[in-house]
Amino acid sequence: MTMATTPAAPDLAMVDAWWRAANYLAVGQIYLRENPLLAEPLRPGHIKPRLLGHWGTSPGLNLIYAHLNRVIRERGTHALHVTGPGHGGPSALAASWLDGTYSERHPNVPRDAAGMATLFRQFSQPGGVPSHIAPGVPGSIHEGGELGYSLSHAFGAAFDNPNLVVACVIGDGEAETGPLAASWHGNKFLSPRTDGAVLPILHLNGWKIANPTLLARMPREELDALLTGYGWRPIHIEGDEPARVHADFAAALDEALDEIAAYKATAQRRPRWPMLVLRAPKGWTGPRTVDGTPVEGTWRSHQVPLAGVRENPEHLALLDAWMRSYRPDELFDADGHPTPIVLANVPAGDTRLGAVPEANGGALVRELPLPDLHDFAVEVTEPGASSSEPTRALGEYLREVFARTANRRDFRLFGPDETESNRLGAVYRATAKAWQEPVTDLDAHLAPDGRVVEILSEHTCQGMLEGYLLTGRHGVFSCYEAFTHIVSSMFNQHAKWLHACREIDWRPPIASLNYLLTSHVWRQDQNGFSHQDPGFVDNVINKRPEVVRVYLPPDTNTLLSVGDHTLRSRGLVNVIVAGKTPTPDWLTMDEAVLHCTRGAGIWEWASNDDGDPQVVLACAGDVPTLETLAAADLIRCRLPELRVRVVNVVDLMRLVPETEHPHGMPDREYDALFGTDVPVIFAYHGYPWLIHRLAYRRHNHAHLHVRGYKEYGTTTTPFDMVVLNDMDRYQRVIDVIDRVPGLATHAATVRQTMVDARTRHRAWILEHGEDMPEVRDWTWSTDIREPQP
Repeated sequence: MTMATTPAAPDLAMVDAWWRAANYLAVGQIYLRENPLLAEPLRPGHIKPRLLGHWGTSPGLNLIYAHLNRVIRERGTHALHVTGPGHGGPSALAASWLDGTYSERHPNVPRDAAGMATLFRQFSQPGGVPSHIAPGVPGSIHEGGELGYSLSHAFGAAFDNPNLVVACVIGDGEAETGPLAASWHGNKFLSPRTDGAVLPILHLNGWKIANPTLLARMPREELDALLTGYGWRPIHIEGDEPARVHADFAAALDEALDEIAAYKATAQRRPRWPMLVLRAPKGWTGPRTVDGTPVEGTWRSHQVPLAGVRENPEHLALLDAWMRSYRPDELFDADGHPTPIVLANVPAGDTRLGAVPEANGGALVRELPLPDLHDFAVEVTEPGASSSEPTRALGEYLREVFARTANRRDFRLFGPDETESNRLGAVYRATAKAWQEPVTDLDAHLAPDGRVVEILSEHTCQGMLEGYLLTGRHGVFSCYEAFTHIVSSMFNQHAKWLHACREIDWRPPIASLNYLLTSHVWRQDQNGFSHQDPGFVDNVINKRPEVVRVYLPPDTNTLLSVGDHTLRSRGLVNVIVAGKTPTPDWLTMDEAVLHCTRGAGIWEWASNDDGDPQVVLACAGDVPTLETLAAADLIRCRLPELRVRVVNVVDLMRLVPETEHPHGMPDREYDALFGTDVPVIFAYHGYPWLIHRLAYRRHNHAHLHVRGYKEYGTTTTPFDMVVLNDMDRYQRVIDVIDRVPGLATHAATVRQTMVDARTRHRAWILEHGEDMPEVRDWTWSTDIREPQP
């Protein structure tokens, strides 16, 4: 390996001074509540009563940040910094305070002695700031609360940002996670012509909380084989002598950036991008031993190396000597301002890592040029008279969105190998799938500059989309419903990030994270039990109501309306559950827009209650809606005197009281829809107890009976899926008869007929392998038909 020329000594002196200052500030945040400049020897009263934070990763992170500052200053590199070890919060806070961006965003923490004292006191303390990197840290797009997502976030940030270099620090503990292991493959989707570059920096400090890390213990040749096999060219820097490491890291970083520039200039397809491997001790520059036990370079430095400082005079003396070893009098003047040699390593203005615009994507995001919904609507002459595939129509709509953003390149679709399967293939008429690998005659829709990203890793898809959104763009994540659970914890992290951002006035909301969950539980009859799980929504509902929305459009036009609405929204997680198989068309586009705006409403054309229902048939979801209307049809034929109201819910959060969710319904409106003392037979797409949980405070909750998925599934027919879970039309009629007062005796014969129909269904599918014609061919009619046998 040929190393680039080592920068002149004065440049590295600035880098070293900045590094020492950041290390000093990191230690101070963990330990000190008073005496920030060590104007007097440390006393127990200067120490925080609760010592929290992570020291072990901080010196390595500070070194990387210091050197990124240098190349930004000297080379004009437009860089974004992603820190995988999110528990390195002391480092991120120290860096942004030193470059001035923290004080600009938080004027109560100026860059002086008073501000330093506040920086120290607030860290990981009640009423202060978190110990992890959080939205309040300027320049951050990645919290790292859960490890494994930094590299996929970095790729998402680099997509369609051709002038950006995303420096992504990956901790060696993080590198053991499955999501991180898959995200190394992001280089297969990165175009040197239309995208930016990702520079992974694998930080090998050897230890996790209490165990060695795998990659740090691997022989060098095995590690290189692994990274080379992923398609990277590793450049190694290792050691514990600061001057030597500074020189080697500077040379390696220059070499990597020179390579990146050359690849960008030639637009070489799928180059072997460089990456850095930094091997330095965990807890570097901290106490080497404590009470005779090794600390630096061991797992013992992971969090707080000196735990008994207030009680143990020897530990207090060690802390005093440790902090003074950075020579703070060279780094800060008497008023606590960083000295000129430290400030000399700070880039100018918005080139600072704490101020780079891409790290505050809400300030960059633009409105999407969305088409007119009516241009994609399916024609509906009568409710249920025709059928269409909802997601196929949405695919046509998204195709036009891609066409309208062809020059802007700020919209992408992500999914794990399911775009065609989910009937969204129309988008390929406007863009291809991103692909940098070889292409054969058997391939279709692959191109280096494609804006559909498919990789069979839900983690990587979501991580890339999050990085894309956080840097100011728009997108959709399409996934089989059952397997969205794979990213449940990723959703948790993103939802928490969005909620925290709502409290930060300088972070405008980014475009919403939009999930399209299709191939859902009721239409996975062919794949079987493993593919039948609607529970992702239950997890979503747990999060802060300000940032989550759940939509269950019952047909194609309502899906188009919901899709259009969610693409216009900001700062939310929108979950849309919709089918891809032929579904009855219930509403015209104008009716769909009104219905989706209401979020829930009475379908008068399916009701005969005259404002005084004896029973309410409610539904949420496409298959529950189908079965509800089929049940209403049966009741019209067999119990025509019964006053039935049909209510459809498309916005699930409307069921919640208005005091609990921004979309919640006032009690008076809820009571007007569902009544206060009449049975409500509710068919829900997912697990039925979720509806009870949402509506438990409503006046008629005692009259609410919910049918949904009860964890009964197999490979079977579509209708048998609803029968297995007691959500079928016949069972719904039985539920009505059992729950409407006085109806049981009067309608005993009808009830028996419904029970017999379920029995006939079972015998029929065992003999014929498909659903009964009366089910398979049923359509809604405004005319009351003769009862079927």
